[in-house]
Amino acid sequence: MSDTLRAAAHDERSSGEVFAKAFMAQGAKTEVHFDYTITEAFKPTQDRPRLMVSQLFKKRLIEEPTSRFWSESRPPKDEASGIFEGGLRQEATFRFGTSEASVRPINAWVQIPQALFGDERAIAEFIDYRLLVRLATAENQALTLGPHGLLNCEGVTKLRYAGSYTEGVMAACNEIEQNGATAHAMIVNPVDYYHKMMANGGLLADLKANGTLIVRTRMVAPGCALVGDFAVAARLLHRGKSVIRVGTPPEGTFASEGLAVCAEIYEGLAVHLPTHFFHAMPG
Repeated sequence: MSDTLRAAAHDERSSGEVFAKAFMAQGAKTEVHFDYTITEAFKPTQDRPRLMVSQLFKKRLIEEPTSRFWSESRPPKDEASGIFEGGLRQEATFRFGTSEASVRPINAWVQIPQALFGDERAIAEFIDYRLLVRLATAENQALTLGPHGLLNCEGVTKLRYAGSYTEGVMAACNEIEQNGATAHAMIVNPVDYYHKMMANGGLLADLKANGTLIVRTRMVAPGCALVGDFAVAARLLHRGKSVIRVGTPPEGTFASEGLAVCAEIYEGLAVHLPTHFFHAMPG
């Protein structure tokens, strides 16, 4: 039997079940390749839905690691001052151009407890509920806070607010509309979600009625919110493949020795309109 196995998108088994079956036969040599992005088929959250950052974007499958795409940028104010109706329609002042984005690996690691080695069902659950959860967190981090994430994308506007958190979020929504777009979604920290949004009368209900999606993740600092027209302003680039394998983790990954397993996907962001994202923060 080959040390490398493949799982197709139509496979009804979870990623953990596919890996566990292979692990029972191959042990420390196990390497399973998937013909899809395994965080898209992330089953442990089906009974308690919670949006991930990747779900806010429309997706684009690419074959090459780098993709060129159209983009627009906001010019300096002195260059925009003479544009016809630029004061009424801010987007009339935007400059047209192109940009490049790359698909990069996003991965997470766990150590399988030795007591589980002979238990296929337990290994499957461990991979699904621990490794895939960590991979989803790593994906949130890469797309939001990572070096090539939205918060580090040139052209995303930092919007300082002096009043309440609600006022800051509403100001960001308004700025998006003033650019001719829609406040489609926002990424917030759980502490703000529970203490300033859920506990603030009908704020969550109002945002839901407005069609605004909310992702809660630690990858946005407390007191901040990343608000944007995610569906229009950016695309999630992906290679349509993943791997789960036994391997040697980077130094410092774990505090003790153990059999380590890595899950890896390949994604990137093509931000066509950074002008349609606002990072609300206390100022």
